[in-house]
Amino acid sequence: MSNLDRQATPTVCGGRGFVVAEPVRELLSPRHVRLGESTEVRRLLPNLGRRMVGAWAFVDHYGPDDIAEEPGMQVPPHPHMGLQTVSWLHDGEVLHRDSLGSLRTIRPRELGLMTSGRAISHSEESPTPHARYLHGAQLWVALPDAHRSVEPHFEHHADLPTVTAPGLTATVILGELDGARSPGTAYTPIVGADLSLTRDAEARLPLDPDFEYAVLSMSGEAEVDGVPVLPGSMLYLGCGRTELPLRAASDAGLMLLGGEPFEEEIVMWWNFVGRSREEVEAARLDWMEGPRFGEVKGYDGARLPAPALPPVALKPRGRVR
Repeated sequence: MSNLDRQATPTVCGGRGFVVAEPVRELLSPRHVRLGESTEVRRLLPNLGRRMVGAWAFVDHYGPDDIAEEPGMQVPPHPHMGLQTVSWLHDGEVLHRDSLGSLRTIRPRELGLMTSGRAISHSEESPTPHARYLHGAQLWVALPDAHRSVEPHFEHHADLPTVTAPGLTATVILGELDGARSPGTAYTPIVGADLSLTRDAEARLPLDPDFEYAVLSMSGEAEVDGVPVLPGSMLYLGCGRTELPLRAASDAGLMLLGGEPFEEEIVMWWNFVGRSREEVEAARLDWMEGPRFGEVKGYDGARLPAPALPPVALKPRGRVR
């Protein structure tokens, strides 16, 4: 999925200055962003005061939206570099096309994982015809310097491992949780898991104390470590935890995001993750004028133009605790 913000500002993320080294409970409110004609997303990362969680650098939650009479998701071809996109659905379908020639319909609880590496472009759209409801999350994972120029590739995994406990099913999307490992390619110690809780369920999820974590609420009424987390909000949990108490007042859906704190400082602008303003400026020019990002064939419409880079200096705003 693209960042369609036409006023996008370069943001410095990563580095230990943003990491909370102890357990905390920071409730993050979303910023509402229009995505195409009929989709509005709730943007949780990057957030004021919280830029990343491990290598997770971008989190959008959308829906559930009734798109029976709407075109649904319509994101024209756009570029990416230096990151992975993670597509995750609870309802609906998304048709993925990319400049490698990949064409895949992603359905609920299936992993669509695109590694941009040095350069790729793709589009995302609700197929025609499509299901009535669209509900999901789109996430980006920053690639470490050693792997950020890998050859671009796309993966689709319909069968993912699960961890179960009474009232809880955790589907491992990326990385590892309680000994279960996703088949998706990961380049840093990381975890992403979809948590399904039944009404009145109480569970304790094992965690790695070296990871920092956050939990995104997708649906229902749930408490995370005693904090009510409403759908479309995210609770940042810091580091140092060995387990996470969960409680559901109704059937609920959550996403657990975590990983080792990302040591490198990155510059994130529009749909690029780089290491300097000059690097993202060069990528912008390549998208506008060169062949670097390839061509998405089969999409009915023009590709997405790049916004202008604002003439401002980069100023990281981290917090050390």
